[in-house]
Amino acid sequence: MRDKPAQATAGPPADPNAHAAEPAGLPELNPVIHGKLRLAILSLLTGVDRVEFTWLREKTGSTDGNLGAHLLKLEESGYIETEKKFVQRKPLSFYRITELGRSELAQYVRALRTLLGGAL
Repeated sequence: MRDKPAQATAGPPADPNAHAAEPAGLPELNPVIHGKLRLAILSLLTGVDRVEFTWLREKTGSTDGNLGAHLLKLEESGYIETEKKFVQRKPLSFYRITELGRSELAQYVRALRTLLGGAL
């Protein structure tokens, strides 16, 4: 039987639930918006009044399940509103960005610009 190699440790094991501390002065990016697909959804919704689910699916290239899960997260956060109705007996879901969603997206963009500094 071979011995396992010793692992170097620099103290107690890290807490898997702990988040890395933000360095002083750096803005925190909104974790709800920071996801690639959620950022794309909010960005697309800023330029339209409301859109149907299939339009968002086509624009993002996402699967139905993945898109639906991210839309639900945005709706639960109050960033988008959902309207469901039937058109010719076919269920349709429409989405629009809320004022809170616009405000939070604008804040996210400001924080990102601050974080990137002169790199832009």
